[in-house]
Amino acid sequence: MAPPPRLAALLLLLLAGASASAVRADLVISRADRKVDLTSHIVRVLTSLKVENVVSEPVSKVLLAFPNIQAKNLAAIRAFGTEGKVKGPSVVLPIETVQPSGVPPELTFFSVSLHKPLQKGKILHLDVLTVFTHSLQPFPEEITQAESQLVVFQDSSHYLSPYPVKVQTLSIRLPGGRVESYTKYANTKLVDSELKYGPFEDLPPFSYSPVIVHFENNNPFAVAKELVREIEISHWGNVQITEHYNIAHGGARLKGEFSRIDYQSRPYVRGVSSFRHLIARLPPTAHSICYRDEIGNISTSHLWSDSKKTQLEIEPRFPLFGGWQTTFTIGYGLPLQDFVFTSDGKRFLNITFGSPVEEILIEKLIVKVVLPEGSKDIDVSVPFPTKQWQEVKYSHLDIAGRPVLVLEKPDVIPEHNLHFQVYYKFSNISLLIEPMMLITGFFLLFVACIAYMHTDMSISKNSPSYLAKLQWDEVQATVQQIQSIFGQCLAVHDKLEVSLHDLSRTGDTKSCKAARKAADAQFKELAKELKPLLISLQSSTQSYQIWPKVEDLVAKEREMQEKLMARHSTVVDSFEKKLRGQDIENRIASQQQKITVLRQEVESLLEYLSEI
Repeated sequence: MAPPPRLAALLLLLLAGASASAVRADLVISRADRKVDLTSHIVRVLTSLKVENVVSEPVSKVLLAFPNIQAKNLAAIRAFGTEGKVKGPSVVLPIETVQPSGVPPELTFFSVSLHKPLQKGKILHLDVLTVFTHSLQPFPEEITQAESQLVVFQDSSHYLSPYPVKVQTLSIRLPGGRVESYTKYANTKLVDSELKYGPFEDLPPFSYSPVIVHFENNNPFAVAKELVREIEISHWGNVQITEHYNIAHGGARLKGEFSRIDYQSRPYVRGVSSFRHLIARLPPTAHSICYRDEIGNISTSHLWSDSKKTQLEIEPRFPLFGGWQTTFTIGYGLPLQDFVFTSDGKRFLNITFGSPVEEILIEKLIVKVVLPEGSKDIDVSVPFPTKQWQEVKYSHLDIAGRPVLVLEKPDVIPEHNLHFQVYYKFSNISLLIEPMMLITGFFLLFVACIAYMHTDMSISKNSPSYLAKLQWDEVQATVQQIQSIFGQCLAVHDKLEVSLHDLSRTGDTKSCKAARKAADAQFKELAKELKPLLISLQSSTQSYQIWPKVEDLVAKEREMQEKLMARHSTVVDSFEKKLRGQDIENRIASQQQKITVLRQEVESLLEYLSEI
């Protein structure tokens, strides 16, 4: 299935309507060689131009043209130039967006300013590096786990220029693997993984010849939806970097279900379109490196370090297929003396802007530079436009908070990983604020401890609170003794129950009567022990909440004793009269029911007293 030539059709229409006034007659491009690198999902094009001035007036600007549909994906453009017949060392040339009169509105123009005007007959060697994002379109857009990822690239075999071009070539470097299809012309050839077009000779301005390449590319399409990079400076000797990633696979979406068994058995066949790890190249002096996500530390990472670099291999908890996302955090420290310097009475941070992860596209990058508390006169120098504002961050022992410079930029690529500088003023006296706060805090703590040790905090024995505590202790002791007596009463109740069970088994009424007599004597003895305790408890001012419960407990226990003795007499009398078992149960049924209820109430009251 051939990919749809959308870009090609659009360019043919717009170039067909280009007016003659758009043609530039002051310069001629003697040779144009373009090299397109498609080995990554970020497309890089290096165009080498040999420009000649053919008019008498000096020329100070060179125009570069791009279709709008390509220009919207242009993430970076740089120009390097040198004058002379032989190409020598190049210098960076400034570039700006312009809109010349009479040009098609579907084209975007950039103007390269020369350091000195190009005289008639002179030659300028101009190298233009352009980097495009989202220029490789997955086709098909959905694939299964076992399928390879195919992508489409569309361009022109002719260099799109407002100047005539005498000779030009195009070279497209592919990542390897199979090539489904590509546009073929008479002078087209595919050698290994490189597709070559040309040479083409004597082409007029705005020449266009569509090229469509449909090929396999299983390299990681790592796209960070958002990256928040926090750089915190501590003048105690450390620069702490914390990077929060939200990464997605920007390639063809996974169709169908994911099979973990198939993936683990043949990962490079049943997961060829996924990526399992990313490489982050950190500074060689990086230390205290961590890699974690919302769950915690991820132990599948690997770290290599030498005198030139520190390389961190990031392996997420699961492989990423097209459309899948994951979040994680990288943190590491850097020595302060390697990244913070002084100049003209100011300090400045000199560090790279982008991400250390290789070949990653960041759709939204937020860089936060957290300066020490007390920093002022903050300024920043960034080699490209960014959105900027300031915030305040509070940390431990902060009073006014730490100033935070925030930089935001969309569509950040590895070419943006350039150094930028943050200038600020900071007094060394400010370093003493936090240590002095700690020293003062500890001093006040020690003074408080000394004062506490030399202060008599004991309670006077004549104070009302002390006397109230003694009375309460007496009440608790009395309640415990009362509980013990009632516990003995319940034990006597159990003995009476045992004597009735023995009576039903042996029929010995004499033994049963003796047990009742002994129980009656024990009840009287326990009542004598209980009486002074009740008088003591009733007279205490601390027992106003407890006494009603104790009084109720005494009444319930006495009633239960009476019911138990009455039931015992009834059973013994019935056995002496030789009544049937059913008749005996009928005679004591009401008594037994009342005894059960009273027993529950007594035990409930005893439990209440235990809690007190």
